[in-house]
Amino acid sequence: MSISLSNIRFTKVWSLRKKILRHLLFWGVCTTILTFLFAVGLPGYFLALKLVLMLLPVHILYYYTVDTLLIPKYLFKRKFLALALSFIVVCAFYTCLYRLIEIFFADPYLYAQMKPLNPAFKWKKIEGSFQQQFFNGQYMIHALEQSNSIIWGALLIKFIRMWYERKQMALHSELNFLKAQIHPHFLFNTLNNLYALTLDNSPSSPEVVLGLSQILRYMLYECKSDYVPLKRDVEIIKNYITLEKLRHGDRLDLNFKIDGEINQQQIAPLLMIPLIENAFKHGASEMMEGAWINMVLEVNPNSIKFKVSNGKPIEQHENQRVHFGKIGLENVKKRLELIYPETHQFTTYNEEDMYVAILEITLNSASFTPIATNDIFKSSPYTPLTTSK
Repeated sequence: MSISLSNIRFTKVWSLRKKILRHLLFWGVCTTILTFLFAVGLPGYFLALKLVLMLLPVHILYYYTVDTLLIPKYLFKRKFLALALSFIVVCAFYTCLYRLIEIFFADPYLYAQMKPLNPAFKWKKIEGSFQQQFFNGQYMIHALEQSNSIIWGALLIKFIRMWYERKQMALHSELNFLKAQIHPHFLFNTLNNLYALTLDNSPSSPEVVLGLSQILRYMLYECKSDYVPLKRDVEIIKNYITLEKLRHGDRLDLNFKIDGEINQQQIAPLLMIPLIENAFKHGASEMMEGAWINMVLEVNPNSIKFKVSNGKPIEQHENQRVHFGKIGLENVKKRLELIYPETHQFTTYNEEDMYVAILEITLNSASFTPIATNDIFKSSPYTPLTTSK
């Protein structure tokens, strides 16, 4: 418990430090940009920097008033009229504050620095009484423009960041929802298989329970991350195929071929199993004789191609045609669109006597130290399938 609390505390402190550094970097960039803009027409950058530092507090206070007060209080609560009115008041206040700093500090200092360089120098902006300077419409509009020059850029960055974070959260939630759908769908199909074996008092039932427990352990604990090693995902696929092989026995002609070397590539978990489920459920399970399934996994350093083809009954009931692969394959399509939006191709062919699904994915990871394909299957406790390479 103490370790967990310390980790949480460290995460909060690190997040706060990152936030502070991000804000310091932003204001540092703003100061630099304003210094270069103010330096136009002035004797040097150091003088411009001094003027910027005099006026910078207005920009900082203005932004954090809007960011920490107006946005949470009115925008997030959708009180748009109150937001507009309060923003007008705040804008007017900081415009006046900006003009006051100009009148009492920035302008007199600039005039004092410029006068020795040019004794004949005169500046109309500082002439007249305080009331004349403050209520001068031209200079007040200039103060309005200058005081708002930073805040709109800062708010734009903030809103873009909020939009991106919400988009990522929505994407993550949708992916978790789609991934969660795999568990009950897969469990339902596998329990049906186990039920069929127990009806026949099959000695393979304990082996199926063991295999199912290993697959569920993978789904519950290892699939929490966005990507898993391709080697591990293929290992689970092999275990699932073995469970189906135990149920169908010799009446099913099953071939599983792997071409290429499986390295340390990473892949989104459980993308290929629904294709295999579909082949068994709507192919082998519905055919009394002549059932066959062919699976070919082509592995390249940065891509994979998985092809599943299976025979199917020539005559099907209408409700079977409507439901053919509906749940699992639609789930796969949605996940592919979210995870690999521009780097995948998923094609299906529903012919009269066969069904074919082809999945191609360009992976993000590069190749690493090769791992022999046969090594993948040494860790499986089940009877090896007929595989070729």
